[in-house]
Amino acid sequence: MPELPDVELYVKKLTEQLAGHRLNSYKILGPSVLRTVTPPLDGFVGRSVAFAQRLEKRIAIVFDDGTALVFHLMIAGRFRWVPSGTRLPRKITSAAFDFDDGTLALTEAATRKRAVLHAMPSMSDAGSLLRGGADPLVISRGDFEALVGSVNRTLKRFLTDQSLLAGIGNAYSDEILFAARLSPLRLTKSLDTEEVSRLYDAMQTTLREWVERLQVQFTDRFPGPGEITAFRPEFAVHGKFGRECRVCGHKVQRIRYAENETNYCAKCQNEGRLLADRALSRLLKDDWPRTLEELES
Repeated sequence: MPELPDVELYVKKLTEQLAGHRLNSYKILGPSVLRTVTPPLDGFVGRSVAFAQRLEKRIAIVFDDGTALVFHLMIAGRFRWVPSGTRLPRKITSAAFDFDDGTLALTEAATRKRAVLHAMPSMSDAGSLLRGGADPLVISRGDFEALVGSVNRTLKRFLTDQSLLAGIGNAYSDEILFAARLSPLRLTKSLDTEEVSRLYDAMQTTLREWVERLQVQFTDRFPGPGEITAFRPEFAVHGKFGRECRVCGHKVQRIRYAENETNYCAKCQNEGRLLADRALSRLLKDDWPRTLEELES
């Protein structure tokens, strides 16, 4: 799922590509992608784009009359920019918007089509779509400390709860917790003042670094298929299960649950203790290794 740095990249590239350009026509190809009928999409035709904006994990394309198309890309949704008249793959294309300088396609290469589009009469109306979490790039240190103290959840759940913090998902929460040297299963109430400050700094540094990295990488082009991804070679732990930690050299571990997994370094984040994988620890019971030494022996 595209997270805050990826969404920021799309917003920047969409603004650069579309601002001042007129929508000539559109096609809705996915049967479940369009979730609103007021205002009708026909009313957007002939309008010019003013700018794009991030709304939590959503992306709004705002037109010159204040109306907006608001997209949530969900797991596999991606934008593709192609010359007008390009034949788009019907199987994965959910919607296409033909502007006077090219076509913006919403694609979704997945069996379950989850990406959604809302047509909104104004940006203030778009607020009804949001979960209300604080912007991680804007929240002050003091407000962050208060937010941490307001709940008692695991740090992984705290970072990814969109009603608390907007835009962080599975990938960047792993990277933030590694940078903060904190276990994903630590409870927020267990953190001392120094650890809360460390988590705040890691969140700010990690997200800002990746916003800048991606925008430098795509300075002169729109990201192509497969280039907005949750697995990047430069990540420290996310998607690196079984590989050596760049800091301590021990192998990166994981906890698997449902369709997701959390990656972490036991040595750097949990004093060498392994976190229990629900499925495996239940299966192995007393044979489940508790430390890296037990695992490696």
